[in-house]
Amino acid sequence: MAHTGRTGTWRSLRHRNFQLFFTGQLISLVGTWMQTVAQSWLVYRLTGSSAQLGLINFAGQIPLFLLSPIAGYAADRFNRVRVVMATQALSMILAVLLAVLTLTGQIRIWELFVLSTMLGVANAFDVPARQSLFVDMVGREDLMNAIALNASIYNSARMVGPAIAGILVAQIGEGWCFALNAVSYVAVLIALRLMKVPPAAYHKPVGSPWQTIREGFQYSARTTPFRELLALLGMISFAGTPYLVLMPIFADRILHSGPQGFGILMASCGAGALAGALLMASRTEMRAFPSYAFFASSAFPIVLAIFTWSTGFWLSCAMASAGSFAIIIQLNATNTLMQSIVPDRLRGRIVSMYSMMYLGIGPIGAAAAGFSADSIGPRLTLTVGAAICLLASWTYATRLPAIRISVRELMRERERTWAEARAAQTSEPAAI
Repeated sequence: MAHTGRTGTWRSLRHRNFQLFFTGQLISLVGTWMQTVAQSWLVYRLTGSSAQLGLINFAGQIPLFLLSPIAGYAADRFNRVRVVMATQALSMILAVLLAVLTLTGQIRIWELFVLSTMLGVANAFDVPARQSLFVDMVGREDLMNAIALNASIYNSARMVGPAIAGILVAQIGEGWCFALNAVSYVAVLIALRLMKVPPAAYHKPVGSPWQTIREGFQYSARTTPFRELLALLGMISFAGTPYLVLMPIFADRILHSGPQGFGILMASCGAGALAGALLMASRTEMRAFPSYAFFASSAFPIVLAIFTWSTGFWLSCAMASAGSFAIIIQLNATNTLMQSIVPDRLRGRIVSMYSMMYLGIGPIGAAAAGFSADSIGPRLTLTVGAAICLLASWTYATRLPAIRISVRELMRERERTWAEARAAQTSEPAAI
């Protein structure tokens, strides 16, 4: 049984703001995953093309690569709660449009590309602002736990949403999944409206927008842990995560399981990722996180290779689950380390680097994998991707000693900064 105290798995939930965020996100993300699965199947049903699956994923996520630096500046410059509310409202409107077009039988592939691109723009601004909110909601002492619990929300929804979508798509079609997703945004908008984040939590950057954006790039490039973790993350995202985009192909052509099987495979991914997120939520010591990133990134390509050549449905589900477990360990270790050692004034911009390398690089790999799967087949495509991931992991391993030393130095520096900030607060005269 999980502990519930200050050192327990669920300790971040003692903060009211995070309670609201947790509840709203849990409901909304179930709808998001329903839409993700239904849209993939809709594209495959309309086109029968793995290249189109890759391109639609590219259209939906390339804005995160192109706009993340600007979005990071926005997360450091403006009220983060209001930024997230705006992005969630736009996402709800897009879900309504997608539902109406699909339910009326008017949907065309070019419309899917336009709506996916617009949703990608919303997500590009949403991710840095939302991720940067954690320290504002729970403080520094529970930051590591809040990041892990957020991943557990995301992956709980990833387990439930695809399973529901698989049933609904098979029984009544994709449009109702889009409609239910639109309704689910109401929960997160209400939660955000009820949150109270003090104005003092924001650290507005000094200088022009270009100088501010450039400062974030320069800091991540010259700081060893950020540089190496982001490089590893980018390679895994490019070469490894396209297996999710090609999942409809495996469900239909290789495993012969149809939309319900596709939903189960995606839910299996969510189950593995949820287990990884909960494991990381129970961690209280970050010294091992650089090593976690190595072991997870080494295990993932091995599991991916087994999934690629499996012909058994349940073995494929097990490997999909194990692969997602490894991915979430790496993602959580990377995100937590970066947010724990970054200066507060740079938080939004550094988080935008994280979203650029994971969510932004992914669509480039997805588009390449889609065309490659049409040319040499999905199995050879993912086998090459697994080999690239393994090479990237072992390259990272050669730099691991330097990363550990730098992390320890940066942690000591952050602790001194936080101690000085606490001392300054306690020395201020009480308000009359």
